[in-house]
Amino acid sequence: MAQTQPSVRNDEQIARSVQKGDKEAFGLLAEKYETKIKNYIRRFIQEQETVNDIAQNVFLKAFSHINSFNTKLKFSTWLYRIAHNELVNFLKKKKELPLLDFDVFWPRLNSGKQELEDKAEKTMLAKILEQCLEELPARYKEVIVFYYLENMSYGEIAEILRAPLSTVGVRLKRAKDILKKSCDNKNIWKNQQKTTA
Repeated sequence: MAQTQPSVRNDEQIARSVQKGDKEAFGLLAEKYETKIKNYIRRFIQEQETVNDIAQNVFLKAFSHINSFNTKLKFSTWLYRIAHNELVNFLKKKKELPLLDFDVFWPRLNSGKQELEDKAEKTMLAKILEQCLEELPARYKEVIVFYYLENMSYGEIAEILRAPLSTVGVRLKRAKDILKKSCDNKNIWKNQQKTTA
């Protein structure tokens, strides 16, 4: 008699199991996202011990607030929202983030309403990010990481940041402008354009 394979559960189904009392199932989610969350945090903070501490807080908060998660939505977006909040709180304490978000108050007209960037440009930008990412202020670095390195949509980023789509568009545009200027100074941008031409 052939054994039946256990069904593969998605993140939301696992979260639902945790909500129903299977607390150990949360370990599956933590194991799946631990490296991703640490890599996200590491883009902003270099000290490994601090990265580990913040990541631990993210998963502790996710576990303790799991009953507030709507399993009809994406678990990953909800988890990154918690990670974003933890990171912002840490950076504000270090005074590395401004208290006011001016991009929300003065978004550029029509920015962020549609994702028109072609695949060639996105591929080129993704390749040069690692070389110039440190030049970006945290608020711009974050949307770049989400969009290019985590392959999130404008909608997912907006949900994580609790910001309008237009703000996401503004930050991406400004981040690319800063990156282009920085990489032009290092001839990285022009060299990459030649290799992709």
